[in-house]
Amino acid sequence: MTDMQVNPSFRLVYVPGVTPGKWVRVWGERLPDVPLDLLAVPVGDGERTLREGGADAGLVRLPVDKDALNAIPLYAETTVVVFPKDHWLAAAEEVTPDDLAEEVVFHPLDDTLGFTADTLPGRPAIARPDTTADAIELVAANVGVLLVPQSLARLHHRKDLTYRPVPDAPQSQVALSWPQEGTTDLVEEFIGIVRGRTVNSSRGRGAGAAAAEAQPKKAAAGPRKPQQQQKAGGQKAGGAKAGGAKQAPRAGGQKPKPAAGRRGAAAARRGKPKRRG
Repeated sequence: MTDMQVNPSFRLVYVPGVTPGKWVRVWGERLPDVPLDLLAVPVGDGERTLREGGADAGLVRLPVDKDALNAIPLYAETTVVVFPKDHWLAAAEEVTPDDLAEEVVFHPLDDTLGFTADTLPGRPAIARPDTTADAIELVAANVGVLLVPQSLARLHHRKDLTYRPVPDAPQSQVALSWPQEGTTDLVEEFIGIVRGRTVNSSRGRGAGAAAAEAQPKKAAAGPRKPQQQQKAGGQKAGGAKAGGAKQAPRAGGQKPKPAAGRRGAAAARRGKPKRRG
C-alpha cells in the first residue's frame, strides 16, 4: 500500500443524488487531523475524475470500468416517474411501464437508468434533453414525464411536481469506487466507514490510533497484585474462613452430632406425651 504521508488529505468525489454526509461525519470523528475534501461533479464525470486521479475514491453510479476501477456496490435506488401534481398519474400509488404507454417520456443525455431508444417506455420526445435538470423543466411545463432514481426526484423537487414509484423499471445502483492502483490506507479507512466497521475492526489508520491510545490506559492501571502463595499441602494462606472452622473429631473417630440431633435427643429424655386410651 502507498504510505499515507503521500495523501495529507482525502479527496472524495460524488455524483448528484448521493448524500455522503453521514460517512463524512464519521471520518471527522475518527481522523480529525486528515481533511476530507468533497468534490461534487455531474453524473457522467464521477468515473472520469477517478480515472484521471482527481480523487482518491468516489460515490458513483454503476457501471464503471472494472479494468481501471474497483467498486463496492452499496445500494440500489427506487425508480420513480415525475409528473405535474394535477396529472392523472397522481391518483395511483404505483405506476407500471404500461401506464406510460401514451405519455411522452423524456430521455436525458445524463440518464442514470440505462435506457435505450428500444427499452424506454412511452413515446419518445422530439429531442433528448441535455441533463436531468433540463428534463425536469420540461415536465413542469406539462410536456411529458421523466423516469429517474428517487434521490434525483428529491434533488430536483418542485412544488408543482410529484412522483410515484415504478417497481418494474430498471434501477440505478450506487457504489464506492477507487482506482485499481490506489488502495491506500486512507481508502481502506473510508471503506471501513462505509461498511460500518467499528474503530477496532477497521484496517486503516483509525484502528492504529485506537490501539495506540489503549496502551497508556493499560500502563496506568499498574501491575497486578501477585496471587497469594499456597501453603504446603495445597491450602491457601489465611486458613479457613471466619466462622467456618471445622470441629475436631471425637475420640474413637466419631463425628459430632449436628445441632438438630442433640435437640431431638433432649426431647426424647423429657418424654413424649402419652396417648389417651
